Order: sequence, then structure tokens, then C-alpha cells
Amino acid sequence: MSSHLRPGLARTTGVAAFVIALAAVPSDPAYAFTGGNHETVTRAALPWEPATLFEMADARDGAINADDHGGYFLLGPLHCDNADYLAPRYAEDYPRSRDEATTELLACVRTSVTRFRNAVRAADALVDVHGKVRADQSDLSSHCTWKETPDRAKCDVLEQLGRGWHPLQDFYSHSNWADRAAPGPVDLANPPGLARTDVAPFFDIRRYSAMKDADWTREARTRIPVDLTTGCYSDFDSTGVKAGDCAGRVTHNRDLNKDTAASRRSRTGDNFNRATSGATAEITRQWNDFKAELLATYPDARRGERMVCALVHDDPGSSCP
Repeated sequence: MSSHLRPGLARTTGVAAFVIALAAVPSDPAYAFTGGNHETVTRAALPWEPATLFEMADARDGAINADDHGGYFLLGPLHCDNADYLAPRYAEDYPRSRDEATTELLACVRTSVTRFRNAVRAADALVDVHGKVRADQSDLSSHCTWKETPDRAKCDVLEQLGRGWHPLQDFYSHSNWADRAAPGPVDLANPPGLARTDVAPFFDIRRYSAMKDADWTREARTRIPVDLTTGCYSDFDSTGVKAGDCAGRVTHNRDLNKDTAASRRSRTGDNFNRATSGATAEITRQWNDFKAELLATYPDARRGERMVCALVHDDPGSSCP
């Protein structure tokens, strides 16, 4: 995901530059966790005050849903799409290798690592050097706008977090990590389900943010199960290639997504609830990790502590003395 940070904060290349280039592309109809589902997951995970939580979680205008608007919707790494793979025991001559699928999933992880780093930097402007919350930078009397341009520091942090957390939520809906296959043969139309109840170990975003990209990428690659798959979707993958009809591949629309309770894959057992529960646990982890990073990065004058307070409260000037 690209960065929208304040002057002096580094912008990233690769996928981030690709996001900016496609920002004006009109979106296709959404086949992702609906805005309402993203809102439900986000509200369940974050113990924030109402106005701040609205800015992050709102189904239409919240930061968590910013990547489902405009050209961002067409970028597979922002939704963990196109990391599809089936082992030969399920489908002979599958058109993508395990390594290719893993590379796409790592592109999804990379967008969140980038956003995490950016959010930590943006938080610096929430509090002055003496540890006092800056009222002008934490004010929410007007709505934030998610346009990748400098805004109040609180809006900047929320945008980076929202865009970074969106693909992590989508992963649990778009993959077979938490779900189960339908009864009957496991094959192209009925991919295996991993039925995992833990958060994905390769979403260790805070730890990766402190590592060189080559190092965390190498480590994360070893944590991805051989039978993990997401779905092929007709959007742009990490190389800039747009899939056609996904023929002969595990598809997002038909085979795998749990974006609504009515989706085909959702109708097997409790697959929909498993996806939403996994996504909620993931955002709880990510928020706790982000708080810990602020405390570690900004210990002087308790600045990190005040940054966390400013992000949680609607009126930090009075709530965070």
C-alpha cells in the first residue's frame, strides 16, 4: 500500500508506486468482505471512543474501507488476491507454482509492513517534544479524507493503519486459512480448507517492520503452509499483470471467498464466522503490536504513551493530560 505521509516521511516504491499510478482507475463491483463486514470486524477489535472508531471503521467512509474505492480495488496485493495454488494431489498441472503463489502473498504482507512503518512515523506529529498532545493534530471536528495527502496527524495515522489492516482482514475471507472444504472430493472447485484457528504467523507485521525486507521476506516464506491458497481475481497482481477469466485456477468469486454469509464457501459449516473471527483476532493483534511499537519508539517524555491515548480518545486534549 502506498504512503500518504507528511513532508519528510519516506515514500515507498514497488507496489506503493503502482497504487498511486492506478488511483484514478474506476473500480469493478466489489467482491471482498463488504464494507459492513469490515466495519463489524474493526469495531469488535478496537476499544476506541465513538468518533475515532467511526473514522476508522465506518462501512462507507472509514479508513479500513479506503482500499475498496477507486483504483485501489483493482490491486490484488491490497486484498491478498491471486496467491492461488493447488498441490498435484488435488489438481495435476496447476498453472501456478507454490513459489508463485507465495510471492503474491508476500506482496500482500509487504503492503502492510510499509503502512505500519509509515503510521509509526506519522504518529510523531501527534505529540510535541515535551509530551503534550497537539490539539490541532488530533482534532476530529471535521472528517478525515483518505486521499494519500498530508492531513492532521491523527488522520494520517488512521489512514496508514486502515490501509495496512484491510488486506489482513481480507486474507481471512479470501483464503482457506480458517475454513473447511465442502463435503465431497477436494479439487479445483472445492479447495482444501486448513481450518486454522490461530492468527497467521506470517503477519508478524511489527517484527518485520524492524527488519530488512529481504530478511523478513525470507523468514515469512518458510511460514506459509504448502496447501494455503487465496483466490484468483481479475485484478492486477504484484507484477502488474491483470488476470483474465482465471480459467483452470482456484477462483475468488466461485470457489473460495467468504465475503458475505451467502457466498458459496460460507455455506459450508461455520466458514463465514471462522473468517470474521480470524480477521477480528488479527486486528486485535495488530493494534496491540502498534501500541507496543509507539511506546518503544517514542519513550522520551512518555510521548508514545500520549500518542496511544490520542489515537484512542475523541478529545485527546482533555483526555490525555
